[in-house]
Amino acid sequence: ARDTIAGALGLPAEFAAVPDWAQQPGATFVTLTESQGLRGCIGSLQAHRPIAEDLRANALAAAFEDPRFPPLSVSEWSQVRVEVSLLSSLQPMHFDSEESLLAQIEPHRHGLVLTYGARRGTFLPQVWEQLPQPREFLRALKRKAGLPADFWAGEMEVHWYTVEKWREEQTPKGKGNG
Repeated sequence: ARDTIAGALGLPAEFAAVPDWAQQPGATFVTLTESQGLRGCIGSLQAHRPIAEDLRANALAAAFEDPRFPPLSVSEWSQVRVEVSLLSSLQPMHFDSEESLLAQIEPHRHGLVLTYGARRGTFLPQVWEQLPQPREFLRALKRKAGLPADFWAGEMEVHWYTVEKWREEQTPKGKGNG
C-alpha cells in the first residue's frame, strides 16, 4: 500500500512479487493517519477481486479519493502512517431489539456494517479504540450511516466481521517519502 501511494506521488517505490495468498479474492481497507488523526480510509466490504488488486485500488482511493479530505500531497507523505485491514466475510446478526443486538457485539473484535434502506455505514474493529462502549459504538455507527443516534427499525440489518491488520508503528524514513 505504501509503495503504491508513493509511486502515484512520483516518489521512489519498490514493488515486490505478489504472494500466492494475495492472488485470492479478498476485501481490504486502507487507513491513512497523521498526527492530527485520520487522513483517509477507503475499502471494500466484500471480496470481488484479488487481495493485491483490492489493496492497490483502496490505497490509491484512501490517498486521493476520500471525499472527506483533499488529495494527499508529496509534502504530507512523510508524516503519514499506513494501516491495512483484511476483512473476514460478513456474518449476519439476528436480533429483535437494540438490547439483543448490543448483547451480541464483541468489542475490540467485531467490525460492524449497518444497513437501513439505502443508508449504510461501517466501522472497522479499530474504531473500538475511540468508542470502547458498545452502545456508543452503535450510536456513532448509526450517525455515520446518516441515521439519528437513537434510530431503531426492525428492518435494519447489521453484519459483523473481523480483520487481520498490519499497521506501521512509525513512518518509515527514506521509504517512499522523498
